[in-house]
Amino acid sequence: MLGLFCSVKCPGDLILMTYDLVRALRDAGVPVISGFHTPIEKDCLDLLLRGSQPIVICPARDIRNMRLGKDLKTGIGEGRLLILSPFEGTGRRPTAQIAERRNQFVGALAAAAFLAYADPGGKTEAFAKDFMEVGKPIYTFQSQYNKSILDIGAKPVDTKLLARWADSWKK
Repeated sequence: MLGLFCSVKCPGDLILMTYDLVRALRDAGVPVISGFHTPIEKDCLDLLLRGSQPIVICPARDIRNMRLGKDLKTGIGEGRLLILSPFEGTGRRPTAQIAERRNQFVGALAAAAFLAYADPGGKTEAFAKDFMEVGKPIYTFQSQYNKSILDIGAKPVDTKLLARWADSWKK
């Protein structure tokens, strides 16, 4: 599975490129795992739900009594959507600490990760460093905004070759 991450705030041009990437992943049938918590990640989930590829959602909370919308219920019914959480007894609202632990959980399950954007000096950038330290690759867009994660070893994805890159993830 490919992990999908993005900081809460994201530059506009990276948002558009991320939507294109997610459509390419969806069309290639690439399994994606994420917390789908930030605004960009939520939009990406909406795009992925229009496909037929496997999706794993890892909320930063206990999933018992979680309300599911029609699209999520449909995905579960089709056997292509799984909701996993390592949390039990947490409140309905995730804290920053729980979200960080959730990202570590997603990272443990993902073979690689795509970071649309990591705020320099932020928690997503710190996660990227930890992820790469265990030998897993991180991909991102070649952009001035992603300089900090490219400098620590993230691999750039050519936006002109998104479909080919996404296709390479099919197993």
